[in-house]
Amino acid sequence: MKDFWKISLKEARARLSGETRQKFTVLLRHGSMQVDYFAPEKIDTQTPHRQDELYLVASGIAEFLRDDESVECKAGDVLFVPAGMEHRFKNFSSDFATWVIFYGPDGGEQSL
Repeated sequence: MKDFWKISLKEARARLSGETRQKFTVLLRHGSMQVDYFAPEKIDTQTPHRQDELYLVASGIAEFLRDDESVECKAGDVLFVPAGMEHRFKNFSSDFATWVIFYGPDGGEQSL
């Protein structure tokens, strides 16, 4: 993978298009940090991750379930999920997409 340090929303969307039509693509990496672009289709089937993560909603709307909590989210919102926690997007619009930032050690960082 080329060592990018800047990626535009247009470039991220272009990486998802094509013959294979992936749901996510890895865009940037540095140390423990990884930036993905995620655009689920119909059903979000993700499982808990080993690192803490931030979602920066890029477009559309969705319902976000995190453990036993549920909130509505839209473009411009930021969501945090600690490592190992169940979470997923539901009832999302056809244009829903989000940046995903994974960071820190396996198991997540300690709360202050």
